[in-house]
Amino acid sequence: MTDFHSGTQATVLVLFTALVTVTLLMCVMAGPDRDDLTNFYTGYLSLTPFKNGLAIAGDYISAATVLSTTGIVALAGYDGYVLAVSTALSLVLLMFLLAEPLRNAGRFTMGDVLARTMPGRAVRIAACLVTLAATLPFLVVQLSGAGSLLTFILNLPHVTGARTACIVIVGTLMIIYAALGGMRGTALIQMIKIVILIGTSVVVAALVLNRFDWSPGELLRAAQHGSGAGPAFLQQGLQLGTSAGERLDFIGLQISVVLGVACLPHITMRLYSAQDVPAVRRSMSWAVGTVTTFCLLVITMGTGAAALVGSRYITAADPQGRTSVLMLSQVLGGAPGSVGTTVLYSAVAGTVFITLLSSVAGMTLAAASSLAHDLFAHAVRRGRAEPRTEMTVAVWTSAAVGSIAIALAILVQNWNVGVLTTLAICIGASAVAPALTYSLFWRGFTRTGLLATLYGGAACALLLMVFSKAVSGTPSALFPNADFHVFPMQSTGLVSVPFGYLAGWLGSRLDHRRRTADSRESRRLYEESEARLLAAAE
Repeated sequence: MTDFHSGTQATVLVLFTALVTVTLLMCVMAGPDRDDLTNFYTGYLSLTPFKNGLAIAGDYISAATVLSTTGIVALAGYDGYVLAVSTALSLVLLMFLLAEPLRNAGRFTMGDVLARTMPGRAVRIAACLVTLAATLPFLVVQLSGAGSLLTFILNLPHVTGARTACIVIVGTLMIIYAALGGMRGTALIQMIKIVILIGTSVVVAALVLNRFDWSPGELLRAAQHGSGAGPAFLQQGLQLGTSAGERLDFIGLQISVVLGVACLPHITMRLYSAQDVPAVRRSMSWAVGTVTTFCLLVITMGTGAAALVGSRYITAADPQGRTSVLMLSQVLGGAPGSVGTTVLYSAVAGTVFITLLSSVAGMTLAAASSLAHDLFAHAVRRGRAEPRTEMTVAVWTSAAVGSIAIALAILVQNWNVGVLTTLAICIGASAVAPALTYSLFWRGFTRTGLLATLYGGAACALLLMVFSKAVSGTPSALFPNADFHVFPMQSTGLVSVPFGYLAGWLGSRLDHRRRTADSRESRRLYEESEARLLAAAE
């Protein structure tokens, strides 16, 4: 199932080289001037709603969505279907609830939104730390997975040295994209990625349906047989189990996905690059339509992988099923070494490669921007940093964040690091989402409430995750031979999300009871901007 023809390998290498050359050239051409912060952080607001919508969708659809979600669909059936729908629903929630107020309230980073009514170093530092906590785990997962995936794609020996080399190559390109391209350069990469991704996925999904005479019923019956689960393939429980506690865990995971994915800093950062509020509304319409279409394609491809490849072969290649779409392309292409197999596999492999590059570049840019803008320019220099200096810091922090992510990915490359994806999403749902909703919609929200939400929500998610079943106590855990879990779930959302909202409410009420100057000033600043913010006026 994983045999390769030399012609296929050569085609894949040529395609990879071409993609890197073209995207690097575009980043250099679109790169900002060294002292132009607006260009670096927002790309001069120059993207049309259609282009910005594609860029938002490109940032939103990470390699984890392409590979891991497809694998979960192939191995867990119904649970994967719900995950794909929840992923699309999260962006819909962002579109209707937060997108327009965020565009009015923000400038460059999440820290700008939160400091709008609560200026100060403490808020900027908290926003930066939470941004790093939400983006760095995702970066490590993407880079760690890049090592294994590229060795599979290129048919390299699956040894530590080969995986390390792949991680370093992808990580180096990631740093170059973020440092040289800024918002506009990475947006161009995201647009290329999403067009290639949708086009390739449509072809693969069409070939899957064609195998079953365009009958979804036949496809589902074949998937039940190929998965080895039978009717259970279309029932909840294959991923996390069917007991009462496991069903609650499943609900908590979906809550985390719906609330957390779209609120991650590298997603919300894209909203600030829209020209105005009507533009952000149209951009989100394009983004939601694109992401929803792709999630339907993911469901089709994952089901096709279960039907045509089979769970036994998928788990033999990767226990998490991340190579299922690659293996599916080999089956659909025809005989090994044929023109059809070479072309289809190369197209899918190229899509995976550009998805990896664009995903990590967007996350690196978000982390570096928060470090440069929130931590350096506002917390350290108290808003008095020169634009040229801030730009220089942003470039160097891109390199620093990328280097740390590369080092961590190399360190954990032999671990099952999927838990880090869950952690990042839970931090987004437990800290970022409550902070943004309270800051935008509650005039009684105070500095104490904001800090309690950011630190409390993130700390709760991190602490519960460390002592959860995802880290120890089960064969699929991060440390399967240890057992120190006291939290009986694999995701923290069922507890940490209410905790984040409660912490913000209690902190704010405590401020109001004390009638502190900070609480009165925060309320005054909110009321001054409330009409413009909530009416989505210019």
